[in-house]
Amino acid sequence: MKKDDEVFMREALKEANKAYKKNEVPIGAVVVKNNKIIGRGHNLVERSGNAAAHAEIRAIAAAAKKAGGWRLNGCSLYTTVEPCLMCFGASMLSRIPRIVYGADEPEFGSIKRIKKLPERIEIKGGVLSEESKRLLKKFFKKLRK
Repeated sequence: MKKDDEVFMREALKEANKAYKKNEVPIGAVVVKNNKIIGRGHNLVERSGNAAAHAEIRAIAAAAKKAGGWRLNGCSLYTTVEPCLMCFGASMLSRIPRIVYGADEPEFGSIKRIKKLPERIEIKGGVLSEESKRLLKKFFKKLRK
């Protein structure tokens, strides 16, 4: 594992903790270019009343704004949980060539469900997955009390 992957996944986990504190499903994401974070996002589906307010979508939108355009060539997306189909599609359409995620998402995750992933996209899973899983379990345990 590249040391930078852990560094940036820890930043995504900080975003996930922001969602947790807002009683949102604790998922966080950052977009990185040239070893600098250019976009951050955390899940705000409940608060916004918008099913598309996922961490990855928000981080991609922030990165596009900072980059001055929607093409995010040369960027990496770090997300605490395997992206859903919507978020994976948004990253592909944004031309993000690298996706790094933490925990697998058996119900909504898309990476393992897509039979033929585009060769131009590098995907790396399992980075700090235990930390991501722990936060998700803590959230759902609190929710079900």
